[in-house]
Amino acid sequence: MPEQTTSRFPPPWTVEQIAGGYKVKDANGQSLAYVYGRETQADADIARVLTMDEARRIASNIAKLPTFLAPDLEISC
Repeated sequence: MPEQTTSRFPPPWTVEQIAGGYKVKDANGQSLAYVYGRETQADADIARVLTMDEARRIASNIAKLPTFLAPDLEISC
């Protein structure tokens, strides 16, 4: 199996609140994703977009991807 090279988007990935949503960044500060939402459920429903809480949860789950996708080096039972 070939050695894995340095990750292009190194973990940890973090979530930063921005105006109107959230930004996911890698360890180098590179922006990886923007997730936008509206403050109230009514505003989100009218615009057919996410609420800020939904946007936050999605951004948080995106930031967890390196953990889920990293190969398990050793599994102990």
